[in-house]
Amino acid sequence: MAAIFQGVGAAAALSSLTSNSFDSKNFLFLLVDLSRVLRKAPSFVVVRSDGTMNLDLNPKGRRAQQFIANAVATKEDSSTASSSSKPGNELLLFEALREGLEEEMERDPRVCVMGEDVGHYGGSYKVTKGLATKFGDLRVLDTPIAENSFTGMGIGAAMTGLRPVVEGMNMGFLLLAFNQISNNCGMLHYTSGGQFTIPIVIRGPGGVGRQLGAEHSQRLESYFQSIPGIQMVACSTPYNAKGLMKAAIRSENPVILFEHVLLYNLKERIPDEDYICNLEEAEIVRPGKHVTILTYSRMRYHVMQAAKTLVNKGYDPEVIDIRSLKPFDLYTIGNSVKKTHHVLIVEECMRTGGIGASLTAAITENFHDYLDAPIICLSSQDVPTPYAGTLEEWTVVQPAQIVAAVEQLCRVPKEHQFRSGVGQKELHFRSDQRPEMMRDLPNLRKLDELMKKYNGFEV
Repeated sequence: MAAIFQGVGAAAALSSLTSNSFDSKNFLFLLVDLSRVLRKAPSFVVVRSDGTMNLDLNPKGRRAQQFIANAVATKEDSSTASSSSKPGNELLLFEALREGLEEEMERDPRVCVMGEDVGHYGGSYKVTKGLATKFGDLRVLDTPIAENSFTGMGIGAAMTGLRPVVEGMNMGFLLLAFNQISNNCGMLHYTSGGQFTIPIVIRGPGGVGRQLGAEHSQRLESYFQSIPGIQMVACSTPYNAKGLMKAAIRSENPVILFEHVLLYNLKERIPDEDYICNLEEAEIVRPGKHVTILTYSRMRYHVMQAAKTLVNKGYDPEVIDIRSLKPFDLYTIGNSVKKTHHVLIVEECMRTGGIGASLTAAITENFHDYLDAPIICLSSQDVPTPYAGTLEEWTVVQPAQIVAAVEQLCRVPKEHQFRSGVGQKELHFRSDQRPEMMRDLPNLRKLDELMKKYNGFEV
């Protein structure tokens, strides 16, 4: 382990540091004021567990090297990325994130970056490569492997007026910082009576697909969704990755930006002019009229692959990348539901308590009268992600399942659809005529289970 201290307080911090302990109070020395940030006067001391010191910050952690070797996008994902006709440079998604971060650091001297290996190593997926050289070590801070401490440091920096971007090397590691994110990041604006704002961005990779095992393949969107006071977005293309990054940094609210490990090598042409993406706005990827398919992140590409098959079969799906996981863009979603009257949700998150469950509840509460059939939600299996590639693939939704779900959803006979009654909705099924909508879809609930949600309906 190596601890990093900077500035005039380094000596005092060293005197209280032991080789086997880490005191978060020592890291108050890292909270520099704005004038020091502008001067870019780095002063670092690195103390290793064996007592030796070094000023040359070039961490080469085995964990980071292992991650970067696995960050390769598949051909299937690359071929379905959106393209832009605007002039500009073609960038990979991780390069687009870096460009957005770099532009905001140039625009606003209060923006700083902190996390494990984000400095001269350039981050586990090279999102921060070159930023430490350009902006100095006071604005790009390498931290020890202590997520709870450096996330709290970032929250404290935001309280002083800075705009920190905290990187979790893997989103699973941010579980170690859950206390800081829940009790401080999301609540301090409220508990301080509005005296403090927390303009912090917490970002990092996650998701399934690179055989990283159960701990490094988690989808934690639903964990953080329940925290009040926090916005959540998920990027899916280089264009919206850059736009969401810039918008999140400029926001006065704490924002968690979810990035998928399989999408880092997607390439797209990015316009030269400055732009941001609305943090609360969904994107209509493909207009349609038969069924609304709501998705986000990597599943966008599984849905678009399935959409090609559906079009060949005569279906016209409308695909919406919700992007904003909290709050939902119910305006865009609602307009689509009113048009198609059928909803399919596709997510990589777990079924129980996932984003799809929250989205289903929101649509049912607000647009139930426009639905002609129950909402279908395709989610990952409620199991730890296996290491074996074949088993790993089986835990997430595949395009064939999406095609089958749309076919069954759109085939529901009129006599089996919701019908408007007087003051309530009614379902007209006889016990011997219930359509087997969930046949051959192991990742879906049975129709009987869906019907139990509709209390007071005639089933």
